[in-house]
Amino acid sequence: MGSHRRLVPSGFDRGAKGATLCVLTVAAAALGVLPAGAAPQDDNRAEVDRLYEEAEHATESYNKADERADLLHDEVDRAQDRIARHQERVNTMRDALGSLAGAQYRSGGLDPSLALMFSDDPDEYLDKAAALDRIGVRQAGELRKLQTAMRDLAQERAEATGKLAELDRSRAAVARHKRTVERKLAKARRLLNSMPDADRAAYDRTSRSGRTPDLTGAVPSSGRAAAAVAAARSAVGRPYIWGANGPSGFDCSGLTQWSYAQAGVGLPRTSQAQAHAGRQVPLSQAQPGDLVTYRDDASHVGMYVGNGQVVHAPYPGAAVRYDPVGMMPVSAVTRP
Repeated sequence: MGSHRRLVPSGFDRGAKGATLCVLTVAAAALGVLPAGAAPQDDNRAEVDRLYEEAEHATESYNKADERADLLHDEVDRAQDRIARHQERVNTMRDALGSLAGAQYRSGGLDPSLALMFSDDPDEYLDKAAALDRIGVRQAGELRKLQTAMRDLAQERAEATGKLAELDRSRAAVARHKRTVERKLAKARRLLNSMPDADRAAYDRTSRSGRTPDLTGAVPSSGRAAAAVAAARSAVGRPYIWGANGPSGFDCSGLTQWSYAQAGVGLPRTSQAQAHAGRQVPLSQAQPGDLVTYRDDASHVGMYVGNGQVVHAPYPGAAVRYDPVGMMPVSAVTRP
């Protein structure tokens, strides 16, 4: 997604010069720089590019919030399991102390200190008890175990409450970013539909590669990188679907995450996080399988496949495709 307007110098691969020429042609068309005598395009095309770029940024924010919500949901589930186990332990200890108190009562009366087992706040009771020496060694040990168990239970409940509140905030962020994406894309579609047929067709031509580059001799950096490249190339032609990570459709970071998952490698969900999911290398040393992130905010990502080309999911309405690595300003090249 995004306009193809600025080139990043390359020359590190066969095909780089051809890629540069291709990008110049695409950039000229996207900017409306046409041969002399041709009618200039109106500003709608640039506005569509801007809206697509903003929608992609919102999509990555949506992905980040959604990933966080999934993580928090799992953490809450685990916390609730721990709470249930701790509550069962506390109940078992209370039952054991009740049996101990019953035996003491039958043998000569209930020591007042054993009222602890009926207290909701063992800490307070123990702090005030001035005569713990009246409790037998075994009883005192059991009471302190109960005290510790109840402290653990209270801490687990407090942490779970905090996680639930954070989960609610993350879900709200997901919904907010979703609305932003849908609003931007709807406006872009309206602008495209308002263009004259010829202008809309010209925009479609400059936004579609439709060719398979020559990748002969492109050597991946590792076996897992080779598997990821093969997966990414197999996805060419599948649609861009914002918020999707395969296998039937992808957004930009969803494609790279899915491709590396096929190689047994876990990547973060967002393009910003993927930019730091490995060792960064100079663009001149890029190898097939490296992740190429774009723009200053790293809001777009593709996979370098060799000979000056990346595979990426561009934006809604465009299928996964090959494009020159210099199609947009490169912010980082990362080797997972």
